[in-house]
Amino acid sequence: MMSSLKRSKYIALVRMLIPWILLTNVVLVLYCVTNPSQGTMRELQVDTCPLSVAKSLRKSSMVLADTSTSGEECSPKVNIMFMKTHKTASSTILNILFRFGEKHELKFAFPDGRNDFFYPSPFLRSQVKNYRPGDCFNIVCNHMRFSHEEVAKLLPPDAMYITILRNPVDLFESSFHYYHRAVPFTWSISGENKLAEFLNNPLAYYSPEAFNSFYLKNMLFFDFGFDNNLEADDPHVIRSIHYLSKRFNLVLIAEYFDESLILLKDLLCWTMEDILYFTLNARKSSMVSKLDSRMRAKALQWNGADWKLYQYFNATFWARVETYGRERMEKEVYELRKKNTEMKNICIKGAGAVEAQKIQDRRFLPWQPVGEKSILGYNMKKHIDPRFETICEKMLTPEIQYLSDLGVSLWLTKLWGWLIDYFY
Repeated sequence: MMSSLKRSKYIALVRMLIPWILLTNVVLVLYCVTNPSQGTMRELQVDTCPLSVAKSLRKSSMVLADTSTSGEECSPKVNIMFMKTHKTASSTILNILFRFGEKHELKFAFPDGRNDFFYPSPFLRSQVKNYRPGDCFNIVCNHMRFSHEEVAKLLPPDAMYITILRNPVDLFESSFHYYHRAVPFTWSISGENKLAEFLNNPLAYYSPEAFNSFYLKNMLFFDFGFDNNLEADDPHVIRSIHYLSKRFNLVLIAEYFDESLILLKDLLCWTMEDILYFTLNARKSSMVSKLDSRMRAKALQWNGADWKLYQYFNATFWARVETYGRERMEKEVYELRKKNTEMKNICIKGAGAVEAQKIQDRRFLPWQPVGEKSILGYNMKKHIDPRFETICEKMLTPEIQYLSDLGVSLWLTKLWGWLIDYFY
């Protein structure tokens, strides 16, 4: 009886795994066929984008400086690398960058065929659409597995490097629920609370070599290009953190999102209007697991490298807030929230974000995880004042649709979405 039950579970697991293997291999083969330079570009010896080209990009910056009415001595920064980490409110930052770059006709380094730079493979500059050695760009901001050496070859020397972190417990909880259907090792977890089952005995469901296992351990460390299986006390962890501290000009903290944006505005010499936002890619509350203190401690221990990373940059974040001035920060955050509320009243129909099934216009339908519709989106009001119609549309547009609007071919992403919808 027991062997029969085990055999049935095994057959069920294999049946679930086969579609994933087929889908993944089809997409990978198609991508490799259309990107033959993947294996050879690393051999090309090209310096950081030439100063002669970088100077031509600065024309945009000069125009911005001429049109600035802020009265400040600095001029707006336009050369930006945003390291888009997973499940950290980074999609909202991306929307801000898209709007700013589009408004000022800046040059983006975009991926080709999909919305990320062939993640989880390490970033190569050859993954940039229509890249030619020596090309320069203003903004790099799509998902990648970070490689400073490769990114630096795309940007002028004065580029600002920015990223965002989130408390590893909440990030792990979000990642587990969003990606667990894409990690075959989790399919055998039984019980109603799969996350708790995993945390009680993670080694029973995790292997570093398993398909997509990086989604389930130290995901921040993985995104930054490091070994996500390092233990927190490994000397490589603190060395990696110090490496990042020397390369990023500002590390935002998701739990203090508005304060982060004020620091970003200050660093880049932008205006308050440049950083207005609506929260994108939020999950409905019923899909968020409430972890007690014991489970949170287990999650922190399991993601110890990420926890050290977060602690270090959380400390540097608050040091910057102190330098900026607490009272000044409070006033700026109040002003940002006030203006966001004004835009919400102008743009958004109803009380706020709604479930995917209730989104009336597919332009505003966000990408959903495999097998569920848990990501919220918005409905835009009708008969909006023409002065605000365009900005409302752009603030409400999810990443995939905005990339398409900016001219990025997303045929692989769309094929993947179609296959997922078909099988699930």
